[in-house]
Amino acid sequence: MKEPEEWADIGERVRECRLAADMSQEQLAAALRLDRTMVAKIERGVRRVDALELAKLSSVLKVPLTYFLSSSPQVVSRRTELADDTLTDAARQSYHLEVALTTWLADIRQLIGMGKFHPQRIERYPDAIQDAPSARRAALWVREHLGLGPGPIDSLMSVCERLGQLVAVVEVPGEGASLIDGDLAVAVVSRRGDPGRRRATAAHELGHLIVGDEYSTDIGVHVSRDDREAMIDAFAAELLLPAEAFRATSRPGGRMRREDLVILAARFRTSWSLTVRQAVEAGAVDGSAAKEMRRKNPTRAELMEAVGWAPQPDLETIRVPPGYAHAVVECYKKSLITASRAVELMRGQIVAADLPLRDDADLDL
Repeated sequence: MKEPEEWADIGERVRECRLAADMSQEQLAAALRLDRTMVAKIERGVRRVDALELAKLSSVLKVPLTYFLSSSPQVVSRRTELADDTLTDAARQSYHLEVALTTWLADIRQLIGMGKFHPQRIERYPDAIQDAPSARRAALWVREHLGLGPGPIDSLMSVCERLGQLVAVVEVPGEGASLIDGDLAVAVVSRRGDPGRRRATAAHELGHLIVGDEYSTDIGVHVSRDDREAMIDAFAAELLLPAEAFRATSRPGGRMRREDLVILAARFRTSWSLTVRQAVEAGAVDGSAAKEMRRKNPTRAELMEAVGWAPQPDLETIRVPPGYAHAVVECYKKSLITASRAVELMRGQIVAADLPLRDDADLDL
């Protein structure tokens, strides 16, 4: 039986999910076919909720059922407080990301508890990071540490996994979020952005792990949040598109034309704004040329032409890390989870028909 404080926690999650869904208590009550006073009591934690009501809440509020039942993580970066009088679209998006992040952490913990998943330990940059140049050095350390060289990163998700951060691509609004909970570092990236933006977001969330922030480490505690975000942006840019790539392909005199940058953006799968910014950082483009280039984003045809019309998948069809995906399939093959749960854990990367055959009948979880 749940303790009173646990019902209060569930009630608070119901309240915040309702606000994030832009629903009033009356609207939620109508959808659940309850009186408004019952919803108010649920949110205050003075009325218990049975399994059927939790399932209805999950469906109406469009959040996973496990979110209401999972424990709160120890450390949540950029924690969002939702209140009726301060609610904004940005706050709603941030909360949806937090729900996805908390659910992702709970799913990973479930696989670990089954003994089928053993994530990589978290790795840290060995030196202090105090400014943008040192953040860029940290990005180059990641490349050297993982043997990536100066070329394009094929799978950013695999890079994050090797450093101990598990990334999931999720169908929620916003960009991304991350947290550290004890020995686990997790992050989520919204699939709703363009491919370059998704990769930049994933690299940025990895930067929160490598560079550190006020929620998870004492590295750089003297700098402001804006300065810290600028450091993390510098890390992400250098990781995705190192300055060396510009020096290796620059023309005589070290300057590059727009078509040269289009090729780099296509090969390294970076957004146009990040590509131009890195070109300026590398001294391959001056400020006036960069300003002109920013006015004309390359078309999809230009980018595809630059790589010979070869597909460049990353953070698109692949939604979860390889090691995690293997653990899900193993749990299914061992009858530890149902087919529907396996599909849910894979976050849309597969459907039930993709799962391997097994002899036993499916379980009802």
